[in-house]
Amino acid sequence: MSTGTAVDVVMPQMGVSVTEGTVLKWLKREGESIQADEPLLEISTDKVDTEVPSPGSGVVQSILVEEGETVEVGTRLAVIVPAGGAAPGEAPPAPAAETPPEPAAPSEPPAPAPPPAAPLPSEAAAGEEAPGDGDGRTFVSPVVARIAAEHGIDVHSVAGTGHGGRVTKKDIQSFVEARADAPTPSAPAEPPVEAPPQPAPPAPVPPAAPSAPVPAPSQLQAGELIEPMSAMRKGIADHMRRSLDTSAHVTTVFEVDMSRVVAVRERLKAEYQTTYGVNPTYLSFIARATIEAIANWPWVNAEIRGDQIVAKRYVNLGIAVALESGKGLIVPVIKNAEGLNLLGMARAIADVAERARSKRLVPDDVQGGTFTITNPGGWGAIMGTPIISQPQVAILDVEAIVKRPVVVQDEQGQDVIAIRPMLNLCLSYDHRLVDGAYAAQFMKELRERLESWDETA
Repeated sequence: MSTGTAVDVVMPQMGVSVTEGTVLKWLKREGESIQADEPLLEISTDKVDTEVPSPGSGVVQSILVEEGETVEVGTRLAVIVPAGGAAPGEAPPAPAAETPPEPAAPSEPPAPAPPPAAPLPSEAAAGEEAPGDGDGRTFVSPVVARIAAEHGIDVHSVAGTGHGGRVTKKDIQSFVEARADAPTPSAPAEPPVEAPPQPAPPAPVPPAAPSAPVPAPSQLQAGELIEPMSAMRKGIADHMRRSLDTSAHVTTVFEVDMSRVVAVRERLKAEYQTTYGVNPTYLSFIARATIEAIANWPWVNAEIRGDQIVAKRYVNLGIAVALESGKGLIVPVIKNAEGLNLLGMARAIADVAERARSKRLVPDDVQGGTFTITNPGGWGAIMGTPIISQPQVAILDVEAIVKRPVVVQDEQGQDVIAIRPMLNLCLSYDHRLVDGAYAAQFMKELRERLESWDETA
């Protein structure tokens, strides 16, 4: 956003449902020059981590949000001015040789004006700063202003640790917690009033376990370390809790004999890698078979809106991808996956997984999923009960393929024990819409498609 010759850098909107972002790292410092579209900082949201390019060329005059701070979309992050120029509104420096005369003292000093109150979010447009005198402490983000207004706090009474003494979100939260912990002065004693006997109160209901306050370093025990949650981790935590509070989770588990898929994959692997440069993973086979089964059982790909069922003729397939040694998770979406054959599915899964791990996803890549597959079997897991990604109603958990003895029929129809590559598929579904029989029939068809795989699929 430009103001005259200066350019404001604001927190971008990284998806329809994203309302805030966290500054991970500034790639430029105050006083450094930068070119338009050159990476200026890295930000993180609950959907994606990405770099933010500079909206203009010049010099980074001021950085208004510190690393690690979370602010709302539209909040001003930095100001860029032309090289050698000053931001609009800045007075040019006075010549060193001249000393301005002292102003005459007024006969009576005027009463000091009260400090301006921090505006509520509804009173200030996104990206606007609170009015002030330009000392650095008067600018507060909308998040800080909202917290201050909710608790009736004058921001000027809070010690700021941000750039130029600015009050950060952490400062205002610490102030609120300290005030809550302070002892409340007791009211003057009143003469006791005899009251009629009351029935014994019911046993108190234990409240939901609140988040424990962050301990001071002196309160940590030996071997304990404090590690702050990333914006992605907070987003995952909120989303998972909301899903459990929304959907009636039920999980159904099916065993699948993957002998046919293993044999077909072995025949196709060399051709796919040599000719197309892609590995036909077991996940691509399972994803292809899942989409074919969804065509006959569409409610596992539907959505509940109020008291209406929204059935969908398309499948936007979410593929859960683990990041940072298992400390993060993102679910890129393959749009209109029903139009992909096995080769197309293998390419699409490889593409979204690689871009997720290299932080090259864009907001649209993580929006609009209708059904999700998660694959902890790659690390050897054999059973799981995954949590549904809202507003979807089902998620398929793919476990490890394990060779084990099973009872099968030979060519004469006799029961014999054989070694087979067996796979557990676990479907978690929302029982508000999907009944157990419906889920089982969907899984039965999925198993049959995998156990009788047609190489031309």
